[in-house]
This record gives sequence, structure tokens and C-alpha cells, in this order.
Amino acid sequence: MTPESAFSTATNLPPAPRRLRRRAAATSALAAVLAVGLTLTVAGGARAAAAISLGGTEDFAVLAGTGITNTGTTTINGDIGSYPTAAIVGAGTIVLTGTNHGNDGVSQDAQTDLIGVYDDLEQAGPSTPIAGGVLGNGETRTAGVYDSGSTIDLVGSLTLDGGGDPDATFIFQAGSALTTASGSSVTLTNGAQACNVFWQVTSSATLGSTTDFVGTIAALTSIDLVTGATVEGRLLARNGAVTLQANTITVPACAPPVVTPPVVVSPPSVPGGPAVTSGDGAADRGSSGQVRRVPVGSVDTGDGTNAAAARFWSRGGGLPSA
Repeated sequence: MTPESAFSTATNLPPAPRRLRRRAAATSALAAVLAVGLTLTVAGGARAAAAISLGGTEDFAVLAGTGITNTGTTTINGDIGSYPTAAIVGAGTIVLTGTNHGNDGVSQDAQTDLIGVYDDLEQAGPSTPIAGGVLGNGETRTAGVYDSGSTIDLVGSLTLDGGGDPDATFIFQAGSALTTASGSSVTLTNGAQACNVFWQVTSSATLGSTTDFVGTIAALTSIDLVTGATVEGRLLARNGAVTLQANTITVPACAPPVVTPPVVVSPPSVPGGPAVTSGDGAADRGSSGQVRRVPVGSVDTGDGTNAAAARFWSRGGGLPSA
């Protein structure tokens, strides 16, 4: 073999040993597989949703535009109100823990803020399409924005997984109505909180009997709850009425973040060691022997001498001769 043939004419480098070439090929193949897997994981989940500011609607469990109608004993934990129409029919059988604002200024301000809340939810994105507009049937969704160009139908159980993040936000956008089947449910897991779940409805929402629902509903028109439906969230209707039938509605509260106190590590102490003082006479070590600050100047050794003097005399120091 001539010296010229021992080098690659394309790279002018010695050819790599066969084992190294096989290893490089295997490494490239593994990297390609990992890249594909990562792409599939990202594409399969919804994108993170931004937090939503509720403004003056935050304390309302029920807010309507054209009145509230109730049948049977309904329990509401939160404020209620309706603006501009003040009518609240069946208020005598509502067990209210909160304030009935009627159509006062608080309700008016809340309706004004509801416009912004609705718009923020409608414009949230980018979103992941809801196949066929159907949610539930035992599925689990992670945080993100999900949309249906028409209706959203909740059937069976839907689990919302916060992934360990208490701020995980879930937004569902219905291009038309929101309907839940009787006995359907929304459950939370892995840190997901009801205060971060939102449903934007372009027309009206109807929750079937005994539905166990979670989240704030912001509907452009009306909201109807059939007998026995419960909501941990809010019913906010911009232009229509809210109809209740022996239901329970509770305004959710986000759990405060857990703050871990910092760990303070004390410097090591020297048990039984001599007292250490700086040249300025201040003690640099406490009664426990723990050093509080770096000594400055000479250091007393505890036997009547100090470190600087000891070094001087040990090196033959002395007074100059006359």
C-alpha cells in the first residue's frame, strides 16, 4: 500500500477503524430514535396555558345577565348576582354562604370584567383540537388549551392531570354548546386545582343530572344545571340566565404555594480549643467554640503568647545588639 492510499482522498484523514465506524453508526441511530420519541411526546400533549385573571368575577359562584331561577334546595358557597336583569326566582330555597348582590354595582362591575375573562379564554392558545368534540370516557388530559370547532360533549369520566404543578392551567373552548351526560364527572390529580380549570362556551352550557363538574364556565348565553349536578367552580353567563335545580356550587380556592425554609449550615466548631481573639480584642469564637468571624491581626493561643510573636521568636528574632 502506497503512502497516498493510506489516506482518504475525500477527507485527507486516516480511515477510521471498523469498530469505531460501527459505534458511530449505532450512536447516530440511537440519537435519531430518541429525537423521534421526544417529538411524539411533545406533539401528543397540549401546550401550556397562561393563567387567567378573573377580576371582579372571582368571588361569584353564580353571575347571570338576565336573572337566576332556582328550583329545590340549592347550596351556593360564594356570591350571586345578575346584571342588568335583577330577577332571582326561588331565592328562598337557596342556602347561600356569600352575598346576594342582585343587580348592584358589584354585579355590574363583575359583568364588565366577565367580557374580558371571556375574551381571554376565547383567544387563549395555541390549542389542541378535541377529536369529535368529545371528552371523557375515562381519558386523562394534561395542562393546556383544548378546542372544539363546534360543541363539547362530556361523557363518563375526565381526569385532569396537573403533573405535580399546582399552577397547571386547563382551558376548554367550545365553538358552540357545552353538554355533559348524566353522571359524568371531572376529577383532578397530581396537583391540578379547580381554580385553574376554565370552560369557554360560545353559546350555552347544560350540565346533566348528577354531573360532578369542575371549573369556571364562562358562557356567552345561558347556563342550565339539571337536578343534582354539582360544580366546584363558577357559573358566569354574559347575556343569558342561570337555571338551577337542587344543585351545589362552590367557588374554588387555590391552595397557597408551599414555601420551603432555607437550610442554614453553621461553620464547624472546635470543641475544647483555645479562645481565639483578633488583634482588636474582640472575641471571634463564642462560648461553644464556634468561630464567628475571621480573626484580624495577632491571634492569642491561650498560653499567654500569640501566634505572631511565636513565629518571630521561633525564627531567631530578638532585640538588636547595642
